Amino acid sequence: MAHWPPGYDRLILDQTDSTNEEARRRAPAAKPLWILARKQTAGRGRLGRGWSSPRGNLSATLLIGRDEAPGELAKFSFHAALAVADLFAHFAPGAEIASKWPNDTLLNGKKAAGILLENFGPGGGRNANLAIGIGINLAHHPDPETSRWPPTSLLAESGRAPGIEEALLVLADRLDYWLGIADFATVRAAWLARASHLGQRIEVRLPNETLIGIFEDVDADGALVLRTPAGPRRITAADIHFPE
Repeated sequence: MAHWPPGYDRLILDQTDSTNEEARRRAPAAKPLWILARKQTAGRGRLGRGWSSPRGNLSATLLIGRDEAPGELAKFSFHAALAVADLFAHFAPGAEIASKWPNDTLLNGKKAAGILLENFGPGGGRNANLAIGIGINLAHHPDPETSRWPPTSLLAESGRAPGIEEALLVLADRLDYWLGIADFATVRAAWLARASHLGQRIEVRLPNETLIGIFEDVDADGALVLRTPAGPRRITAADIHFPE
C-alpha cells in the first residue's frame, strides 16, 4: 500500500507550460515539493525533444535541494527509473518491465515514460535545486509514426489507466524509497537486474558516429560500458537502439 512520504509538499495545477519550468520558478523550495499538472502545454524530454502531455497522463516534477556535485546529481536518473519501474509493476502486474540506458523504463518493450533531470542551483554546481521531471503515459500515447521509439500507455498494456493523483501517490512513495538509498552500488545493481539487452548487441548513436557492440555494464559513475572490436568504450551520453 503506497503512502504519501512524510516531509513532502504537493502542488496540483490544472495547467502549466512544464512542471520542470514550474519547479524553476518556485526554486528553492522550503522542503521537497512535488508539482503535478493535469496538462502541460510545453512538455519536453531529454535533449530538448517535445513530450506529449494530454490530460489523463502523469506530468510531475519533484523539486529537492541537494548538495552533491553535478556528476553525482546525474545518477538520480537511475533512482527515478527504478521508481517508474515500481509504478509499472504496481499498476500492470505481469507486464515485462525493463531499464533502457540512460533513463528510460520500458513497458512490454515500449516507451511509456520519460525522465528529465535539471539543476536550477546557483552556477549549476553544489547547493542544487534539482528537478526530477517524470512523464508517464497513463491513458494516452503518441502515434507510433511520430515517436522515436514504439510508444505505449498503461491503459494499452494493462487495460486500466489510474488517475493522475493515484499514480503520483505510488510514484512519490517509490521515489522516496530509492532516494533514501545513499549507496549508488545498490541502486546500480537493482537497475542492472532489469537492464534490457545487457550482454547483448546494441547500437550506440553518438553525435558524430554510430557504434555497434556488446552492452557490458554500467560503471560506478552511471556510464554505459560498450565492448567493441577495438576495445571497451565508456559512453556518457547517447541514443541507444536495439538491432533487429
